[in-house]
Amino acid sequence: MAQPITVVKKNEKTEDQVQQEKLAELQKALAEKDEALKSALDFIGELNKIGALEAANAMLEAKDKIASIALGQASREPVTNMINNLMGAAGVLTKMDPEVTERLLDSVVTGVKSGEDFVDSDKKISAFDLVKSLKDPDINRAVGFGLHFLKGMGKELKK
Repeated sequence: MAQPITVVKKNEKTEDQVQQEKLAELQKALAEKDEALKSALDFIGELNKIGALEAANAMLEAKDKIASIALGQASREPVTNMINNLMGAAGVLTKMDPEVTERLLDSVVTGVKSGEDFVDSDKKISAFDLVKSLKDPDINRAVGFGLHFLKGMGKELKK
């Protein structure tokens, strides 16, 4: 009867053999991807010609300074005020119906165009024209909207 195997001999590669295998794998990958490698080298060469690699390297070396400057600029009061205002505006917009917002913005664009046309015409408006224009349904609607807008805004400002 055969003797039981008590010791398993592991085939360990030398460091030289491992390096040879890695070199063979690298040669195979280079041969398979030669066009992509040439394109990448051309791209890197162009970046080097225009100084982009040098600039990127300088930025990497100064990354701590750059991060410190960027953080300092971002934490200034005007920047934080702008961020807070944007967040507040975004909060207001989330409370509004998107269809109403779109209609309101469209009406602003149309109103600005109409206002530009009037300014270009050099016409004058008399007090009588102003009172008479309130009979126009479009003007009456806009004036009514404006008055109720101001009333609602005033109520909220009182709080």
